[in-house]
Amino acid sequence: MKMNDIVILVFLALLTCAPWCIYCERLLVNMTLVRNASSLGALCLDGSLPAYHLHRGYGAGARNWILQFEGGGWCNDVKSCLERANTRRGSTRYMGKWEVFSGILSNNATLNPDFYNWNRVKLRYCDGASFAGDAMFNNGTSILYFRGQKIWEAIIRDLLPKGLGQARKALLSGCSAGGLATFLHCDNFTSYLPKDTSVKCLSDAGFFLDERDISLNHTMRFFVKNLVSLQGIEQNLNKNCTSSLNFPDLCFFPQYSLKYITTPYFILNSAYDVYQFHHILVPPSADLHGHWNHCKLNPAACTASQIDVLQGFRRDMLVALRLFKYSRRGGMFINSCFAHCQSELQETWFGVDSPRINNKTIAEAVGDWYFSRNITKEIDCAYPCDTTCHNLIP
Repeated sequence: MKMNDIVILVFLALLTCAPWCIYCERLLVNMTLVRNASSLGALCLDGSLPAYHLHRGYGAGARNWILQFEGGGWCNDVKSCLERANTRRGSTRYMGKWEVFSGILSNNATLNPDFYNWNRVKLRYCDGASFAGDAMFNNGTSILYFRGQKIWEAIIRDLLPKGLGQARKALLSGCSAGGLATFLHCDNFTSYLPKDTSVKCLSDAGFFLDERDISLNHTMRFFVKNLVSLQGIEQNLNKNCTSSLNFPDLCFFPQYSLKYITTPYFILNSAYDVYQFHHILVPPSADLHGHWNHCKLNPAACTASQIDVLQGFRRDMLVALRLFKYSRRGGMFINSCFAHCQSELQETWFGVDSPRINNKTIAEAVGDWYFSRNITKEIDCAYPCDTTCHNLIP
């Protein structure tokens, strides 16, 4: 084969792969430890230093900031927290020192058109309580630091002199337990920044419902009650919310605290959120014989009665959001995909075949809302109507 033929073949191969190769360019960002955190009492479960990853913005985005809370569930008893302390969910010692930034954290203008040149920060999650606890366990043998609130404060204080303190625009975001953290810290984030900063908050898959499971038990409510008690969270919950309820720990649930948040807010969630489906609606304790196993793995395998239960969960989510739907400064993207966290994955954030509602991608909806280009209150039709879904079932 002649050299010219080889060059032509390589060129054609590159053209064929070009769209796919855009997604291949991974941005890896190094970890920054908060060196003075121990003096502030800000420690991970095992006593290690907290950390974040920062990729600097430039040009028009040089004074704009996105902070993204990492997610990863919770631990609500000593046993599970001790186990967690020996993993990347409870210690920076076990975390990878480089983190992939994609989706809303991408630096590629084609893949993240509104935020690509902002300062983008991922806050690593190592406290097991959505960055909200302030307590300690010490039985003489083992020590656990429940210091999520102090971790949040230490990271903010570390970032302020690095440019966050002069931010023109800022967005506090997060996924899953990190999405819930945005509800807990949204207004507090605003208080750290200049009065003229445009500050808004985004929760991705963080609108966890106070919902009965299929056995009519309040499994998630009791989980949260133990979590709040163990990790000393109640003191850090929204004071207006806790003073209005007989059970203050319920303010850990976004549906109760949302109406007291004054900062503009965007809620991105699936109406069939996979985590909530598997752990709130149908936890293992409510399905001892595994009748839901096939349905959990594949929505197409669900029976008619199981689909009815799932549609009831969707209705309850929309009811919990009914007042927010009319918020002048709020935004929503509630789709009907079986997924959990859609802002950090490039395929679901912004791509050729990304999920859409009314032909609008998640990235477009969030951008329209943040920059006030359009009112964004997108609510999908019920499953199985949406053909754009990426059903991401673990």
